[in-house]
Amino acid sequence: MALRVYKTQIKREVAMSQKAIKNEGQGTIFNNNVLELMTKAPAYVSATIYICIAVGLLYMGYANEIAPSLAIAIAVFLGAMFFWTFFEYFFHRYINHIDEYFPEFKIAHTIAHTIHGIHHEYPRDKERLMMPPIPGLIIVGLLYLAFSMVLGQWVYLFMPGFMTGYLLYASVHIAVHKRKVPKVLKTQYRHHALHHYKYPDKAFGVSTTFWDRVFGTMPPEK
Repeated sequence: MALRVYKTQIKREVAMSQKAIKNEGQGTIFNNNVLELMTKAPAYVSATIYICIAVGLLYMGYANEIAPSLAIAIAVFLGAMFFWTFFEYFFHRYINHIDEYFPEFKIAHTIAHTIHGIHHEYPRDKERLMMPPIPGLIIVGLLYLAFSMVLGQWVYLFMPGFMTGYLLYASVHIAVHKRKVPKVLKTQYRHHALHHYKYPDKAFGVSTTFWDRVFGTMPPEK
């Protein structure tokens, strides 16, 4: 009975969020102008900063001769790119939509709205299609520390691959939110559009549908 009530509540909130979708304009997260400014930025500004960090880390890996061979270095880099796709799915499903799992907690709704809900409400807001620099740098710093604890100096090869995965994801994300989508991304566009406009509890992958297929969150084929 409790599960049925929970699911009914989720469906009601999903329906309400769908009605709130606006394909024009830009929403406001904070009343404070300084905080609000930190939540948005042109994509090219964020991308430039992240590329510089990735290149810098990669150079440090090269300078310190972390990998015994070029083949191993490439394997670690590509493995990190693939790991990004899993992280993308996991973060999108369980963190960005945390309010769907804890609907009774106000903090869950606040977190979800701040980091992702505003994007669902204004899906064509170009300044929020990529993580802005200040919160992005905080996240990069935390991930760097976490990966360092596990990988040691291999982080200099793993982190650039991980960030490259993010940059490719962001490129796809920006492209599928344009009014004219490249033909090569039609599959990703359809998948992500279904997540935004019909199935917010499915289709969590953006750069790939692989993990949605693995974890059973693909939208209906028709």
